[in-house]
Amino acid sequence: MRTAWFVALALIAAVAAAPASAQVSDGVVKIGVMNDQSGTYADISGQGSVVAARMAVEDSGITKKGTKVEVIFADHLNKPDVGSQIARQWYDAEKVDVIVDVPTSSVALAINQITRDKGKAFLVSGAAASDLTGKACSPNTIHWTYDTWALANGTGSAVVKTGGDTWFFLTADYAFGHALERDTEAVVLKSGGKVLGKVRHPFPTSDFSSFLLQAQASKAKIIGLANAGADTINAIKQGAEFGIVRGGQQFAGLLVFISDVHALSLERAQGLVLTEAFYWDLNDRTRAWSKRFAAQHHGAMPTMVQAGVYSAVLHYLKAVDALKSDDGTKVIAKMKEMPTDDALFGKGTVRADGRKIHPMYLFEVKKPSESKGAWDYYKVRATIPAEQAFRPLDQGECPLAKK
Repeated sequence: MRTAWFVALALIAAVAAAPASAQVSDGVVKIGVMNDQSGTYADISGQGSVVAARMAVEDSGITKKGTKVEVIFADHLNKPDVGSQIARQWYDAEKVDVIVDVPTSSVALAINQITRDKGKAFLVSGAAASDLTGKACSPNTIHWTYDTWALANGTGSAVVKTGGDTWFFLTADYAFGHALERDTEAVVLKSGGKVLGKVRHPFPTSDFSSFLLQAQASKAKIIGLANAGADTINAIKQGAEFGIVRGGQQFAGLLVFISDVHALSLERAQGLVLTEAFYWDLNDRTRAWSKRFAAQHHGAMPTMVQAGVYSAVLHYLKAVDALKSDDGTKVIAKMKEMPTDDALFGKGTVRADGRKIHPMYLFEVKKPSESKGAWDYYKVRATIPAEQAFRPLDQGECPLAKK
């Protein structure tokens, strides 16, 4: 009897002392970073997002409490079928709990549905289509960093207000480009501007000559680039060869990243107005984190997508730790309950539709003479408050917002 009593006490003590990972499926929280590792969007996300995710794991402190966390990554090649195949393999065979990043909206929209069907979690940083918190919203997805509505209402509105009232759109021909063109056109028209024409280019493409000639012939004051990454860089470079800016027209980069400005150089990019959710040189906290990041990523400062991966994974792990579970649907619900707070985006919230809310910033690219050194590229033209930065909850047609 005495032996049985001691055994019982030992079992109770063991259960009480069991680490949080005992209630995590398969004994490990598995994070899959999926993005473009080799193509058009590699500099925007790529290995930088993997570095950011691993930094979040380290900074979360969750592993010190006994929870095992693993970060893996894969290249979706910007193709929905490839991304879908990876997602199913990860969820079904490799027991991945959450997929993170996923630039290329067509890929993200496909994974959004797969994640919902599998009851897992999806944290979007790279994809932009506002449909992810609109008609395609899901209880298993959070759209973290930015979206096409925020970009349109930031850059599009600012450009029209400063005299850019006639537009021609040069648009990447897939879900992201279509959404960005749609959302920006709505802002231009609402602000009293006119759209004189639009042309859609293959994604990706290296030759913009025929599309730029159409834009030039339109005589529109503003050529709105509804594309990103290497496509935006190539369009601006080739536009310079055509003398578009010298001829009096102006490019509006509707989605421009610091990596694009770095590739273009300040000489070519100076004066560009753009909207971002993050810039490494905003304050002491962003500077300190960005320098840590750069030390692990070839000296390159983080893009807002990479910063968003860090912020999203950090909040995800806080929710996992609070729940002592990695059940996807439950963790996403917990992330919505908990206020967000980190060094990069400050304090914020996650809405019912899955939209992460924080300020956005309207930047202007500095002239070469204004820059004090490497990666000193932006000056802040305006801070867009969190409550104004994203589409109002009741305007997105998300069924979750009506509950």
